[in-house]
Amino acid sequence: MTVKCPMCGKVEQWEGNAFRPFCSKRCQLLDLEGWLSERYRIPDAEEDTLDERGGEERPSSPDFGKT
Repeated sequence: MTVKCPMCGKVEQWEGNAFRPFCSKRCQLLDLEGWLSERYRIPDAEEDTLDERGGEERPSSPDFGKT
């Protein structure tokens, strides 16, 4: 079975490939560097909800200076 490397697109054999799903140690390390530098992120469900509302919820009429 052959698969494409998710980093460079090179077609490699799946069986016997020590770096799968990548084609080489270099591509494997480039992917790891992406995660460690936070270029890749898994979105938080709460963040998505806040974004849909336009940010954090705020009171509709702030009570500035009222006691």
